[in-house]
Amino acid sequence: MNKTKKSVSKRIKLTKSGKVSRRPMALGHSRSNKSGTQLGRKKANRGLSLPMSTIKKYI
Repeated sequence: MNKTKKSVSKRIKLTKSGKVSRRPMALGHSRSNKSGTQLGRKKANRGLSLPMSTIKKYI
């Protein structure tokens, strides 16, 4: 059993059905410099383009 990588577990979340979700980058601060279109596009949670075996290694 591997230890959980805390840096990864803080950034991604596994849903009950097994999907991986993460927050989009560049939304933590300085939102006033970004256009409304940019903010709207980044609103939804994103997936992760890594194989599930790799993800489970870190969580």
